[in-house]
Amino acid sequence: MLRKIFLPTIMVILAYGFWISPDFKEISAGVAIFLFGMLSLEEGFKAFSGGILEKILQKSTDKLYKSISFGFVATAIMQSSSLVSVLTISFIGAGLIGLTQGIGIILGANIGTTTGAWLMAGFGLKVKISAYAMPMLIFGVILVFQKSKKLKGIGYILTGLGFLFLGIHYMKEGFEAFKATVDLSSFAVDGFKGLMIFIGIGILATIIMQSSHATIVLILAALAAGQISYENALALTIGANIGTTITAIIGSLSSNIDGKRLAGAHFIFNVVTAVIAVLLMNQIIYSVDIISDFFGIASDNHTLKLAVFDSLFKIMGVIIFIPFVDKLVNFLKSTLKEHGKKSEKSFDSAKYLNDSVLELPETAMAAITRETKHLYDNAFEIIAHGLNLKRHNIISSKDLDEVTHEPYSQSAIDIDDFYNRKIKGIYGEIIDFSTKAQSQMPPEYIVVLYNLKLANRDIVEAVKDTEHLQKNLIKYSTSSNEHIRGQYNAIRRDLADLLRSINIIGTTDEEDVIMVLLSKAKLHTERYDIIANGTLDNLIRNNLISNEMAISLMNDSNYAYGISKNLIAMAEIIFTDRSSEAESLSEEMAMTNSDIDSILKKGDK
Repeated sequence: MLRKIFLPTIMVILAYGFWISPDFKEISAGVAIFLFGMLSLEEGFKAFSGGILEKILQKSTDKLYKSISFGFVATAIMQSSSLVSVLTISFIGAGLIGLTQGIGIILGANIGTTTGAWLMAGFGLKVKISAYAMPMLIFGVILVFQKSKKLKGIGYILTGLGFLFLGIHYMKEGFEAFKATVDLSSFAVDGFKGLMIFIGIGILATIIMQSSHATIVLILAALAAGQISYENALALTIGANIGTTITAIIGSLSSNIDGKRLAGAHFIFNVVTAVIAVLLMNQIIYSVDIISDFFGIASDNHTLKLAVFDSLFKIMGVIIFIPFVDKLVNFLKSTLKEHGKKSEKSFDSAKYLNDSVLELPETAMAAITRETKHLYDNAFEIIAHGLNLKRHNIISSKDLDEVTHEPYSQSAIDIDDFYNRKIKGIYGEIIDFSTKAQSQMPPEYIVVLYNLKLANRDIVEAVKDTEHLQKNLIKYSTSSNEHIRGQYNAIRRDLADLLRSINIIGTTDEEDVIMVLLSKAKLHTERYDIIANGTLDNLIRNNLISNEMAISLMNDSNYAYGISKNLIAMAEIIFTDRSSEAESLSEEMAMTNSDIDSILKKGDK
């Protein structure tokens, strides 16, 4: 309802402003061009995100100071704290970073926004930057039309910078001309009342423009033209710092619970920092004067002094908050909780699939991969219980013969019920989300996405084969006929061995171990061909099992083979790096059982 009223109201106000003042039209055009430039910059940096952001994310955010540095550098380069905030929410939504790391990035991004004020105050207001804008726009537009993703990205960055410079030029010129007809400085309000009014205006302006950078550039242009007082400009800057949290809050609405917590942290930090700045306003202004004198900034150079103020109160806020980051995390986790814990009989749902991760192809792919692993975790539980084995025994170091002799339950679990509650819904969400993500992905990602879909299908097929296998497995694994009992317990043992191997594959970074275990698993699937290896013929010829048992064993060996084949195919996709040499290494490795056993024994020593 508010959106339906808000947009027409803004349109009416702007139309009225254009009608009464051509100069207001020029200022507004400058703001619009500046914002369009920011959008172009964002688009350009997204083209390089796979090579710049994601690849260094883990290494650059493992410590709080690194997270803060990452946020500062990313914002200084991209000149958009809003983009950094949205991307950080996207990283958290995909499970690439934790809440503490995200808060660190947001703290750094707040400091990073000060670089825009320095560029504007120190360069943009003194040089005719529109002269630089034209060549950037020309070369940028040419590159935008190229097929190469990197050239297109460079084109968007150049175009974005060109529009930013052009927007600043029009804002500056507009305020200079505006002063001849209307002197806004006559509306200046002194004291605490003025402070509160202009903080409110700063918040409103930033909410409308969805960019604190644009607001601060507008403030600097108005201040340079003498249209607002220095004190009111300080208040507007504080308001812009609060208003910028709205972008993160909007971005978090489509994210998971940690994304919402990060938006909450962003809001708390900016509001608390603003409150401190208001309470200590006189002391901060005095400190700005001292710092300005030290660096040789003239006492009447209010634009540079505003940049000093912007830096000082934001750095001060970060320093104050650093000791309380862990407490803030605990507070947000206790305040913003997930919608109740799922009971044993409840339906499970996707953890990582949310619209915020669609911001980048990399985060969307990471989310789908993690969700596939989530689906496999549920399938692991179902398959283990379908084999009447305890999950924690399988992933332990217990001897597998001991594992198979310790049943999970005295009665069969309802695999169909488990499937409906823990597999079907998530699988459907993954397929739907993949279709949505695919429309925004370049061709090279679509190939990987197709393989992930196959991995999900393999997981589902393995669960269904377990359901088919379960009936006879429970019947014959406790049979009085030792031969049929031995065959079915061997199936249970072999599948438990496979599940254990996949668990190791999923928890190790050692590529050679992964390849050895996958090769071992592939070799061991051969034992399920009981016709080719003569097992079935021997049992029948020696009258060791009945015809009914023989048919059941033949069918169930085929189901066991299907489970193994599907789980191995799944593991190769989601637990190995298909872009590295691992794939070719896997194809070249032709190991025998003795080769594998000797390698594994060496690893145990």
